[in-house]
Amino acid sequence: MGVARRKHTAEFKIAAVRLITERGVSVAQAARDLGVERSLLTKWKRDLAGQGAAAFPGKGRLRPLEEEVARLRREVDTLRLERDILKKATAFFAKESR
Repeated sequence: MGVARRKHTAEFKIAAVRLITERGVSVAQAARDLGVERSLLTKWKRDLAGQGAAAFPGKGRLRPLEEEVARLRREVDTLRLERDILKKATAFFAKESR
């Protein structure tokens, strides 16, 4: 049986990154002290630097850009459906007028 994955809060991740950036602790030492993988800590640092407060949205929530992409995809699907209906209606009425 596998080991259960640990879940870390956004506050924990931010505090871990601050330990590295503000206090000057090495990534390897911080990873050992916190009990996380070095690569995970490096990823958190990179995410926080690149995305700021939106870096760790939480379970079930998307980052703002991902939210916008999902909304736009839903809108495109709706528009395609409307377009297809109009095409069929146009073809139907064109056939009826002959």
